[in-house]
Amino acid sequence: MKHALFAFLATIFFVSTGAGPSYAHHGASMFDMNALVTRAGTVTDFQFINPHGMIYFNAKDEKGTVEKWSAETRGGPNVLTKVGWTKDTLKEGDQITFVGHPAKDGSNSMRLAKVIFPDGRELSPDLP
Repeated sequence: MKHALFAFLATIFFVSTGAGPSYAHHGASMFDMNALVTRAGTVTDFQFINPHGMIYFNAKDEKGTVEKWSAETRGGPNVLTKVGWTKDTLKEGDQITFVGHPAKDGSNSMRLAKVIFPDGRELSPDLP
């Protein structure tokens, strides 16, 4: 009887402690997945990390004012590698066009749909 109670309590503990990180993950809920924005900008940082790759770039608004932007990829290095990305795909100073789903809160962030290189080549962060 004691072993059954201990096993039950241990199971509850492990299930409840594992739920925190998965619950905290926001997925795409903070982005408007029905809208797309396009921004041409200069890469300031590319982080090839889990759980999402992150790209930081500067883009000018309609008035010519420089804005700091961030673009989040759907997955981390494992997913990005499968679709042709490497840690060297984007470098500081690269001039890139970013297309993505804008943040619902109006901040200068997006969930990346694709990048367009100066030669016209496109690269998506998502599996087909």
